[in-house]
Amino acid sequence: MRDAGLSEANAHCMAARMTDRLSLVQLYHLRQLRGEKRTLTDYVNAVRKQGDRDALSVVAGSAFLCSTGLAPEKR
Repeated sequence: MRDAGLSEANAHCMAARMTDRLSLVQLYHLRQLRGEKRTLTDYVNAVRKQGDRDALSVVAGSAFLCSTGLAPEKR
């Protein structure tokens, strides 16, 4: 997730949530989203373009919870 341009704090928080909720294939596809520095919104939009609704749901939920500090992993 850091390779996708997310901050270290958000990448760590989101990765902790996503590894429990996504398959290895889904995680591999997310790994392909490498790029320049992105906002969480940009990252969620990139995941949306992949067309995996389950992955999008997990990523969007994780982004929201991690960015607001509501995720237990963020504390």
